[in-house]
Amino acid sequence: YWHPRVNLGTMRVSLAAMCATALPPSDDVFGIWSTKIHAQMLDKEEQLLQIAANHPGNTLEYSEKTTASAAILRRLDVDTLRKEGWLPLVWEQDAAEVVLCDPNDASLLAHIRATLGVAELRLRLATPADLTRLIENSADLNEHFPVCGGRTPLAKVRTYLAGLRTRYAAQRTQFARSRTGLALARTGLTFISIAVAFLRFFGGGDLLFFEIPLLIVGVAAIIDGILWYLPARQESARIKAYPPYPIPEEYSAIEVRVEGGELHFERSPTVPTATALRAHWDALSPVERRRFLANDRTDLAEERTILAYLRVQMAKARTGLAFARTGVAFAGIGIGFARKFALGPWTIFDASLILIGTLMLIEGFLWYRPGRHAANRALEAVRQNWGRIGPWDTILPSRCLYACGIDPVTEANGVSAAPGVFATTGLALERTTLADKRNAMSRLRTIMARSRTGMAFMRTGFSVMTVGAVLFVYFRFTGHVHILWTVFDLSLVVIGLYLIADGLRWYLPAEASKRRSPFVDGNFEIADADYSLPKSAWKRFQYRYDQ
Repeated sequence: YWHPRVNLGTMRVSLAAMCATALPPSDDVFGIWSTKIHAQMLDKEEQLLQIAANHPGNTLEYSEKTTASAAILRRLDVDTLRKEGWLPLVWEQDAAEVVLCDPNDASLLAHIRATLGVAELRLRLATPADLTRLIENSADLNEHFPVCGGRTPLAKVRTYLAGLRTRYAAQRTQFARSRTGLALARTGLTFISIAVAFLRFFGGGDLLFFEIPLLIVGVAAIIDGILWYLPARQESARIKAYPPYPIPEEYSAIEVRVEGGELHFERSPTVPTATALRAHWDALSPVERRRFLANDRTDLAEERTILAYLRVQMAKARTGLAFARTGVAFAGIGIGFARKFALGPWTIFDASLILIGTLMLIEGFLWYRPGRHAANRALEAVRQNWGRIGPWDTILPSRCLYACGIDPVTEANGVSAAPGVFATTGLALERTTLADKRNAMSRLRTIMARSRTGMAFMRTGFSVMTVGAVLFVYFRFTGHVHILWTVFDLSLVVIGLYLIADGLRWYLPAEASKRRSPFVDGNFEIADADYSLPKSAWKRFQYRYDQ
């Protein structure tokens, strides 16, 4: 009882729709379902027969093989074509072949001639539904998709995001270099402190052969370390913001707008029909599947970019804390010298250390505050995405096929599925699932970056606490006790303990997540794929999306 124009794709769409509603495959259901599809196809058939009767030889049905060239669409607006209801398949200097629905609309024909700048129009007629799909297919869009949802615009967005992530990686490397330079500066300060202490305790004499080289090496180390730090300070002002924002659960694509020469990204309105369309995955053509997968990869790329931005902010905070620790060392040594020795020429040196250390401490904590905010947002972003169902779960295995008792392997090896599964669509699916795994790794890296930031808190806390404890114990032991200095020393100890506790609060949950992850393994090795061997010979390990 099937109509001759009901093809396999239509049957599979309707079968998937029936499975999605969880209806039992009884005879009554199949009877109602077939009657409904039969009526729909008859309606379209009647429209085509009526067009063919009035305009023989000019009808055109929707087919993925029928498209307008990219050169034509670049000169026109896809949304305008959808609204006005026409599509040029051929556009020559004096003539054009145009698909439309109503050949008797004189105003539309005049508008088409004026838009294309031609005198002759060769008309092809299609139903309104077929014409809309022809326009969308020419623009590489699924049904009702926005223009920014085409694979080429999405590929441009992914390329830009990849470049932005590379920039973030370079900035994180710059911050790591600056932290190394600050460690060198602290080492130089240690040399200077030893030399100055020897000078002030024992004077010059034979010890100058030991003290002067220490001073020279210490000064050189501090200068070299600060020179490593300054480029990172300049780079911190050039971090391009890409903070997280709420992303709708329904289908939407990334739109790009240009303001003042800068690219700004926002989300298109959601497409209500996309969820139902995707639920019938097994009924989609290979091209339609690749369009969904391209948007999936773009969403995953944006998530990786957001996490990379949050990691660079945390790297900036760790650099600020390293700068603050250096300031603590300067100020602590200066305070110790000032309290130990009486006023004199060296007092200027002591005051300079205290002033420099205080300024470094203030700037370091100014870097720390945005990083702390970014770390909290990173944890929230990771938790939200850990619970989200990824592309792997919405595509494989096919719940619709399982629900209907159809073997997915047999379906995938069918003649109609072979070109898509084993060629371009299969590669698109492979890239998408690999991108999903990269996102899982990116979430883990973000958690571990938050852990490292917590460890930076603890190191800073230990530095502050140690300075306070040493000053308190030493001057109490030597009998130089003053109530204000005692309060100051104990305050440093309390602040240090607070930073240590805060760092542990960030560090321990991250370590627990790391231990649960299959990506962290002492025997983990990344090897180049041997493409001389068949793919079946490669060793693989399957990771769950929520890891």
